Amino acid sequence: MSIILDEQTRVLVQGITGKEGSFWTKHMMDYGTNVVAGVTPGKEGQMVEGVPVFHTVKRATAKVEVDASLLFVPPKLAKDAVLEALDAGIKTIVVLCDGIPLHDTLQMRNAAKTKGAMVIGGNTSGIISMGKAMMGFFPHWLDRVYKPGKIGIMTRSGSLTNEVTAELVKAGFGASSLIGIGGDSVPLTRFAEVLPLFENDPDTEAVVIIGELGGTMEEEVAEAMENGVLTKPLVSFLGGRTAPKGKKMGHAGAIITAGKGTVEDKISALHGAGAYVAKKPRMVGELLNDIFIKQDI
Repeated sequence: MSIILDEQTRVLVQGITGKEGSFWTKHMMDYGTNVVAGVTPGKEGQMVEGVPVFHTVKRATAKVEVDASLLFVPPKLAKDAVLEALDAGIKTIVVLCDGIPLHDTLQMRNAAKTKGAMVIGGNTSGIISMGKAMMGFFPHWLDRVYKPGKIGIMTRSGSLTNEVTAELVKAGFGASSLIGIGGDSVPLTRFAEVLPLFENDPDTEAVVIIGELGGTMEEEVAEAMENGVLTKPLVSFLGGRTAPKGKKMGHAGAIITAGKGTVEDKISALHGAGAYVAKKPRMVGELLNDIFIKQDI
């Protein structure tokens, strides 16, 4: 079992005829993703890797059953593409691009909530259920990183994901599902909103979050744990631990405001909720081994 995505999920790719869209569509299909249709305005009738291309999402869903959509579109077009997918009834949408205007992001998040949908991103590598399917651009051929297992992973950083996950695999573990929340200041889905999915997944026995300074998503995870949303062990690694004060960081979400969002705040909140915090990426695997030995999992 996986969360959000598996090999049965029928995926539509918006922007499939572009250079990146067509390249990663092939990789997704090679990995096992069930890509059933693509959309590029004005390109209906074409085929990409054997996948039919339609003019609009509604024209696609009139011909093919679709469960989820992945967007390879520029940031200025992301809002319209997401709203189009939501209007067509698609409940799972992954937005890869970064630099989406803030007001557009807020409109997308509100629209998704109204429709009862989950929109993930932007500024993310996507989501991957190990050994089954992916929606995004992961180097899935790296066995030392992308190994199936029993650890659920959520992350704000693509580069830290590979480093932390490689250490996790080195310690003898693998991942059930990996969700790239994204590094923008207003993510379309937040860490705490994914926790119930991992809690209810029988194939996930522990959760790792790869966070960073800024924002309040890690503190929200701590609050959710205190409220019993997640009862499984949780290990976190926080990027930016040694960042100097006043330094501008690369992620829009790495903003410390109103005295909230420091690494110290996050560590205190997570420890208070019973989570484990790794000081270095290699310690994630070590902490997981300690937890599994102590709890005889």
